[in-house]
Amino acid sequence: MEQKVVEVLTQFSALSPQHFPMPRRVIIDTDPGIDDALALILALQSRELCVEAITTVSGNAHVDLTTHNALTVLELFPAERRPPVAKGAERPLARPLYTAAMVHDEDGLGGVSRLRTPDGSLRYRPASDALSPLDAVTCVLDLIRRFPGEITLIALGPLTNLAYALRRDASLMRQLAGIVMMGGAVTGPGNVTPVAEFNIYVDPEAAQLVFSSGLPLTLIGLDVTERVRLTTEMVEQRVRPVGTRLTQFVVECTAQAIQFSTRVERPPGMAMHDPLAVGVVIDPSLVRTVPLPVQVEIKGEFTTAMTVADRRPLRPGLKAPANVNVALEVDDARFLEMFLTRLHTP
Repeated sequence: MEQKVVEVLTQFSALSPQHFPMPRRVIIDTDPGIDDALALILALQSRELCVEAITTVSGNAHVDLTTHNALTVLELFPAERRPPVAKGAERPLARPLYTAAMVHDEDGLGGVSRLRTPDGSLRYRPASDALSPLDAVTCVLDLIRRFPGEITLIALGPLTNLAYALRRDASLMRQLAGIVMMGGAVTGPGNVTPVAEFNIYVDPEAAQLVFSSGLPLTLIGLDVTERVRLTTEMVEQRVRPVGTRLTQFVVECTAQAIQFSTRVERPPGMAMHDPLAVGVVIDPSLVRTVPLPVQVEIKGEFTTAMTVADRRPLRPGLKAPANVNVALEVDDARFLEMFLTRLHTP
């Protein structure tokens, strides 16, 4: 019997690290936002990730509201699973703030902040205990200093906080493991103008600073996110029947965005922009990326905030070196199954 125990322990200790991978440390910089809220839920439901902090920025709504919304999402989780939330930039580097209330409602979460229980109390409240005393940039830099080379920064909103962090300490930012960002459109149209995607459009100066930083960047743009769509049928068949408070929030939060997509004659369902960026950090094989030189147009009359990629088939040395890994193909069915399955995770 003793010999068998020794053999089992020996086999266990000999297992390679990939059998029991350590969670990847991440910071999520975000502007919740309906799809941002779903991205946060996916991250917190995934054992592959250790969310060290959430930093907020103005984008889909003003940062006061996006911070409130991040805290509202965290209230769906037990206190011990809530990372700190650090409030970030109130406005873009050089432009007035442009928001997206027409998509996300005035509260930024599809109207769920107005819902009440039968006794008249608010159905969803912010987890105020998770609010950090640090500002977003200080929070990011402190965590990089604490875990050099270990932090992946997932950027789901305008890149204003990242630009300020680069301005404050570019050398420390180089100790990030990488940045995975939702933004841009390289092979197709934009979603704010014919060429500009929302996150880049809100703060193109910040985006250009980040794109030219030399940091390892992965771009999850409209090229792939528009193909990954959560439909009413999926919500009714896979989410509502689960019957938890978390899935009730998902049902109520997504209704506005799905209706918006129907009104503007897009393909059925809401595009899972931000959740896909989180999904790629969990499982990079969900997308195929291509290294490309990409810059952000900041002066164009009709092309401001366009992500301009040099896709010419030239020999090395005849064009600028690649600075971004751009996702061009996605396994949409596998990602959606990941997302829907993880809503069941306790």
